[in-house]
Parts: sequence; structure tokens; C-alpha cells
Amino acid sequence: MRNIQQVLERWGGWAADSNTAVSWAPIAAGFKGLVVSSSSSRLSCCDDDGLIIDACVCRLQQVRKPEELDVIMLYYVYGLTKREIGRRIRVSEMEVRRRISIAEGFIEGCLCMLGVRLQMDPEVEKQRFEKSASACRKNCATLV
Repeated sequence: MRNIQQVLERWGGWAADSNTAVSWAPIAAGFKGLVVSSSSSRLSCCDDDGLIIDACVCRLQQVRKPEELDVIMLYYVYGLTKREIGRRIRVSEMEVRRRISIAEGFIEGCLCMLGVRLQMDPEVEKQRFEKSASACRKNCATLV
């Protein structure tokens, strides 16, 4: 299972280089003053992975609410903090977090439905814990 935040961070670095096919106009939304951070210092993904993730983000644009696409673009492509996004779109930081979470879940679901293996998968795999929390508690109890 992949860590969708790490996947989207790499996609954001890739998309920041104007590779994205998502037609999203930040100027129309009142974000003319945004400055794209330099891509040289950001993690990026290969073009194949970028295009696959971009297709899922395009699907988000077609199926879900535009507010969810806005926060994904502002957070992962433009690199704004959740607090800054909240200020710019005049919602609470909690609402920004909720929208990002919904959009991340949608994109992760699209990737799962496609059943593709990304080249970045070995680097973004979620670490699975060998023992459950209850097993750790039992071990601690026997030590005491």
C-alpha cells in the first residue's frame, strides 16, 4: 500500500514544471500572486508516474467538487501551507484538511482501481508494523 501524501508530493513537484494536464486557472480564482517554488529543490516523479497520477487528478476535477481540486493544487503543486490556503479561500484550516483528505482518498481510490504499479512505489510504500499495539502492551506488561 502506498503513502498517498508522498505520491502527491512527488506529483506536485512534477506538475509544478508545467507538466500537468489539469486545466486549473489560479488567476481566475484570485491567486495571481502565487509564486511557484523552484522545482530543483522538490522531489519529483518520472513522466510515466506523473501522467498516471495526473489522470486521477483530472478525474477528480470531472467528478468531485472544484474546491477539492483547488486545495490539492494549492497544497501539492504550489506548496502553500494549509493555514495559508485557508486564509486565501476564506475557510478554516480544519476545512482545508478535510478537503485535502477527501481528495487524497479519491485519488488513491483511482490509483487502486487502475491497478497500476508506479515506478516510485518502492520509495513510497507504507511501513507495516510487525506487531499490533495490543501485542506491544502485552510484551511491556510481562517486562514489568
